[in-house]
Parts: sequence; structure tokens; C-alpha cells
Amino acid sequence: MVKSYRGVAVVKEKGHKMQDVHVEDYMTRRLITFSPNQTMDIVIKTLITKKISGGPVVDENENLVGVISEGDCLKEVVRGKYNNTPNLSGRVEEHMTREVYTLPPETNIFDAARKFLEMKIRRFPVVKDGKLLGQISQRDIMRACQNLKDTTW
Repeated sequence: MVKSYRGVAVVKEKGHKMQDVHVEDYMTRRLITFSPNQTMDIVIKTLITKKISGGPVVDENENLVGVISEGDCLKEVVRGKYNNTPNLSGRVEEHMTREVYTLPPETNIFDAARKFLEMKIRRFPVVKDGKLLGQISQRDIMRACQNLKDTTW
């Protein structure tokens, strides 16, 4: 974790408490999610109308089972063109990414920022006990940092 030397000095001098900000404090909670049984044409329509680039896939118990993205949709489009069948009736479960990197809600935003840089991805689902709680994006991390006091982060 990166710390400001000056911030630590000021905290020690004045007795300030370090700010402990977690991803759950800044994550998006109201998400558009998809079902493994939905067809790809519904997913494509939703991504376009909602202006999003993908979303979590959850089962009937709200457990995260994958993520579906624009790239996954493009694979279905290309497959249809190759087979000369522009039918987008494939199921989400056939195209979704199953190995999803997640963060627990109590992850510090600085640790999350480091993960974003290491893994070169734009968002992480936030999961606790297998259940999807929300999603944290790079923009959410920047917003969190903007709200921190400059001497205690």
C-alpha cells in the first residue's frame, strides 16, 4: 500500500486517525445483471440500450457465476456470420467468462487500486460468501480518493 509520508507525520503529530475507506463505501450497488439462461440477443439489446459494456451473471440465488461482456457478444456475432446464421440465440452460460476476479467488500480502496493496475481490468464484482453485493470500478476509486482528506490517506 502506498502511503504519504507527510500524511503519516501529520497524523502522528495531531493525533488524527488514518482514514480506512473500503470498496463497499464507493461501489455501485444497483447493477444490471444477467441470467445464465438468457439469450445473447437479449444481452446485446440490454448492453446497447443501457449503454454498458457488460455485467455480472447471477443464478437464482444471487450467486455470482460469471460475467458477460461486449467482447463475449462479439464472439457470438462472428460465429453467426461464419456459419451464415445471424441468429443470436446462444445462451449467456455458453459465452460468459466463468473465472471472475472479485473483491470482498472490506478491501481497502488503495489495495483495490493496486489490483486494477496489476490486472489491467476496469471493474471488479464485489462478493461476500458467493453473493454479488455490487461492483467497484476504476472511476469509483478515483471518486473515493477525491473525497479523502489530503493529510490522512
